[in-house]
Amino acid sequence: MLHTKIQLYQACVDFIDTRLQSIQEVLKNATESAHSETKSTAGDKHETGRAMAQLEQEKSSFQWHEAMQVKEKLTFFNAETISNQVVLGSLIITNQGNFYISIGAGKIIIENQIFYAISTASPIAKKMLGLAKGASFEFNKQVFELKEIL
Repeated sequence: MLHTKIQLYQACVDFIDTRLQSIQEVLKNATESAHSETKSTAGDKHETGRAMAQLEQEKSSFQWHEAMQVKEKLTFFNAETISNQVVLGSLIITNQGNFYISIGAGKIIIENQIFYAISTASPIAKKMLGLAKGASFEFNKQVFELKEIL
């Protein structure tokens, strides 16, 4: 299972790197659009196009900074570390599903098994943090039993 945990970590790194590349592309296109609007001489149309491009740049810049913070979070833990309690970086096997406490990357399939990469801020992660193997908790009217923590 440690091998699976390392694969989950890498999947999260790949997820955030892809997100950053996508944001960079949008930012590049918005910058190019703003520059091309600058060359226009159509008056109000020129101003509106430039303002729209600037808004897109600001939005993309904000998204990029958020994604960088998420990527930085991945550096706070080692995928090979194993704890007796649920902490950032834990892989938890429950009777209701498998969870990887890292970043909100969603469903990840590894070797035909489904795992959910969730952030520590997610409601279900908040319920699990600090629990040990064998513990249980209720979430959305379902009882989750922690079978394994890696």
